[in-house]
Amino acid sequence: MIEMNFDEARFNMIEQQIRPWNVLDQRVLDLLNEVPREDFVPAQYRNMALTDMELPIGFDQLMMTPRVEARMLQALDVQSNENVLEVGTGSGYVTALLARLAKKVYSVEIIPDLLAAAATRLAEHDTKKNISLEEGDAAKGWPLDAPYNVIALTGSTPILPDTFKNALTIGGRLFAVVGDSPNMEALLITRVGEFDWMTESLFELDLAPLKNAAEPDRFVL
Repeated sequence: MIEMNFDEARFNMIEQQIRPWNVLDQRVLDLLNEVPREDFVPAQYRNMALTDMELPIGFDQLMMTPRVEARMLQALDVQSNENVLEVGTGSGYVTALLARLAKKVYSVEIIPDLLAAAATRLAEHDTKKNISLEEGDAAKGWPLDAPYNVIALTGSTPILPDTFKNALTIGGRLFAVVGDSPNMEALLITRVGEFDWMTESLFELDLAPLKNAAEPDRFVL
């Protein structure tokens, strides 16, 4: 396979996919330029890493598209003194992006083989210093290292358990894609008080669910 010009492809990804989707935060754009997404996808998809596609990473799991990843990072506005929970390590790419921004990233993955592969990729890029990779099921919450300044769910959930909102610090932000396919909504939820949260609808999309995501009660006739 002839390897493509990734620098050119990365430029096109940023200018043709991401900027037009209202991602204007220069920190995020610089980050996407710095971290080689092609190194975090399975080898057979390397030349497709910078395209506007959800790429398979094994075990019936998909990476979000680059523009969704970028919008999520922009919305969360992670600061260098903040602790982040990532639910769904996946390929480790978003983990690497978050680690460049945050004080500490706690990333939880339910599939052991994905976690091991992500750990290898992150080590190769020397981005594990402030990352704690943890194996487990965090689809309904992960109180182990709470509270968090930022929580990022990298898969959708039909309903959003209150455990995530309650695990935020005051001023903390949560990104979640909520709903059933094909009608889902990306939400930014900010904790503004002990018992108060503000919810902003960011955009609509259809995203694969987290394994064991919380389900509403379904009426069966």
